Amino acid sequence: MKRILSGIFAAALVASAAQAQDKTQDKPPLKLGGILDMSSLYADITGPGSEMAARMAAEDFGGEVLGRKIEILAADHLNKADLAANIARDMIDNQGVEMIYDVAASATALAAGEIAKARNKIVIFNGPGSIRLTNEACGPLTVHYVFDTFAQANTTGLAAVKSGLDTWFFLTADYAFGQDLEKDTSNVVVKTGGKVLGNVRHPLNTSDFSSFLLQAQASKAKVIGLANAGGDTVNAIKQSAEFGVMKGGQKISPLLAFVTDIDSIGLETAQGLLLTEAFYWDANDETRAFSKRFQERIKRPPTSAQAGVYSSVTHYLKAVKAAGTTDAAAVIKVMKETPINDFFTHNGKIREDGRMVHDMYLFEVKKPSESKGRWDDYKLLATVPGNEAFQSLEQSRCPLVKK
Repeated sequence: MKRILSGIFAAALVASAAQAQDKTQDKPPLKLGGILDMSSLYADITGPGSEMAARMAAEDFGGEVLGRKIEILAADHLNKADLAANIARDMIDNQGVEMIYDVAASATALAAGEIAKARNKIVIFNGPGSIRLTNEACGPLTVHYVFDTFAQANTTGLAAVKSGLDTWFFLTADYAFGQDLEKDTSNVVVKTGGKVLGNVRHPLNTSDFSSFLLQAQASKAKVIGLANAGGDTVNAIKQSAEFGVMKGGQKISPLLAFVTDIDSIGLETAQGLLLTEAFYWDANDETRAFSKRFQERIKRPPTSAQAGVYSSVTHYLKAVKAAGTTDAAAVIKVMKETPINDFFTHNGKIREDGRMVHDMYLFEVKKPSESKGRWDDYKLLATVPGNEAFQSLEQSRCPLVKK
């Protein structure tokens, strides 16, 4: 009789588990969509690494939430704003995507963000930097997670002017991000007592910087500020070395650079550069533990944008679970109420304008003799608290901010 009862009980458990699994399978997957640069000048910064970071976050969360399997999608926007908008529209309208992550560049982010806003879907920006995303283009469901042009300018520009590097000339990528980065850095330079001697704007994805560098050299500015990113930053620094810019006494300041950029340039050329980052893989035990797992898959450490994707996707999934729904308004409410504490940041907070406020870090690129090996590129000069690095709510132009 005991054997019979045990068999019946075991069969009932199996049947119950099967029914629960069937119910899970009956529910549609929770789809998260990345709109990325998978093949051009920002591919190393975001691209396949951002997609992998999102997948790792979903896997570490257990692969499902609220009985729904988590599905990670990604598409290449080719750095075209109209294509980014079309991808966002298709992901939301036709593929059932509930949240869009990364979006890789500012012009594409502004375009995709408007689509998400119109459809009441959450969009989390990790790769783009334009301050417009939390000013004029802010939305109730928009989150700007990793960095922005204000924080980059406020940290690097302020440190440079205070050290005596008080005359600037800008090489600027001619689109939203570059224009905002130049404007924000110029404001910091002038406010701190420095002077801007001129600027020149170059097309996105420029291979030949010779004419732009000649103008910068002729300005006699102490600092040539690079208001660009990715492949443009790498090419500009390499070619400035060929032109003898640094040997002539001028400093090159990359206003947005990532560890992948420094690796491409090499420490021999990049040594001594001042730059601001939101994350560094070798900062502490937590960052090293995540970066080791990431590097096993991607074969290089994560950039700050990629680390931010993992952190923000995890924060989103925790909010979905806590809210008990994928309703965007309910989820964003939990996201804004809940502090962010992980390897990426401690006591991070999403404000009403969508800005995630966290510490920023000023680094100097090491000399080759100081480096212990590949990717050991930075030495920390200063930690800037988030409330000092990022634009204050009093300065905000976001219509959601009550003043």
